[in-house]
Amino acid sequence: MSTIQAVLFDFDGTLADTLPLSFKAFRAVFLKYEGKTLTDAEIVQTFGPTEEEIITKYLSNPAHVDEAVEYYYEVFEKDFQKHVQVSESIQNLISKLWDLQIPMVIITGKSRRCLDICLRNLELDVFFAATITGDEVERSKPDPEGIFKAVQLLSLSTSDVVFVGDSDADIAAGKSAQVFTIGAHWFDTVQNAQFGVEPDDIYTRPDQLIALVIGKGN
Repeated sequence: MSTIQAVLFDFDGTLADTLPLSFKAFRAVFLKYEGKTLTDAEIVQTFGPTEEEIITKYLSNPAHVDEAVEYYYEVFEKDFQKHVQVSESIQNLISKLWDLQIPMVIITGKSRRCLDICLRNLELDVFFAATITGDEVERSKPDPEGIFKAVQLLSLSTSDVVFVGDSDADIAAGKSAQVFTIGAHWFDTVQNAQFGVEPDDIYTRPDQLIALVIGKGN
């Protein structure tokens, strides 16, 4: 592996502990429109597409989809500040990479609308060279399209970057793109506590990523 010139991140469960809030919003939607109370594990099974695509796919009445999408975002944004903060260790990670002038890119299955809500509320939007959302690619993770798109945007090669994520889809995308892929297990809530696809390494603290970047000569 060459010197690390950029870091690519998943978002949910990697940069912010947003999964509990996502679970709450999806649970509210499916309870209201389907009369079902879904478990966290059942909600995780729907992940991959954007929020809008998940609701479109799993609602039995298509006439309710637009209203249900708006309800999702209503619940998500109303409770955001109460449920989600940037952890000190993640803030330190982002600040350190920023100071080192290492470009950072977010590659997420979230919709543009949802990611923008998150970054605005967390005041993180200024730190990223690019953000690539689920509605801005043809194929979501585990397909590596978003990773290839990020590498191209940065005018780098896959050997110049690392990709960090908390789910099997993240790890599969990273390995498929042949980039150095790190499993992030530093939040209490992660999509996959045990990886079905083996990452190149698993980090339980964000400062391990700083050490990797610095250790590679930056």
